Amino acid sequence: MSATKKKQQGRLKRRRRVRAKIRGSEARPRISVFRSNRGVSAQLIDDDQGHTIAAVNWTEAELKGITATEQASKVGKLLAERAKAAGIESAVFDRGGYLYHGRVKALAEGAREGGLQF
Repeated sequence: MSATKKKQQGRLKRRRRVRAKIRGSEARPRISVFRSNRGVSAQLIDDDQGHTIAAVNWTEAELKGITATEQASKVGKLLAERAKAAGIESAVFDRGGYLYHGRVKALAEGAREGGLQF
């Protein structure tokens, strides 16, 4: 097994472990984070209904051309802004198997600065 496959399987194992303990509801949706080499995206998901309430993607115009950590922080702030527009005050943070460090941490802090509580 290659090192890349091992790394991916480790992340998926952590992701499943985290998801077994976390569940989003209508009042307190789950913030799902996806991180790639190109950027970060996040969604507010209501697991009871099975639909996305709000989402932010790194391909949006205002998120291009800035450093990765700044981009992640801005994604968090935008997500918090869109959550407020949808009438959501608090959420549950799902790091998606990634370590709470770097861009994932910046996204969480940006969402907190934007006014979301978790």
